[in-house]
Amino acid sequence: MDAQRLVAMANDIARYFASEPDRDAGIAGVANHLEKFWDPRMRRQLRAYLEAGGEGLGDLARAGVERLKDA
Repeated sequence: MDAQRLVAMANDIARYFASEPDRDAGIAGVANHLEKFWDPRMRRQLRAYLEAGGEGLGDLARAGVERLKDA
């Protein structure tokens, strides 16, 4: 999948969880969503994108991707 599409989707998920008053709970929400609903290949691709600089990923999305267990 196109990396920019993955970034946009991850940022959309992070926007939803940004309303969480506890930042750690928001990060966990992003990571849990990615683990439950994204194909492992998508998670690995997004993790590799982040490790290459992660341009365009918001702070909450970055933190959620960093917390992924299998990426």
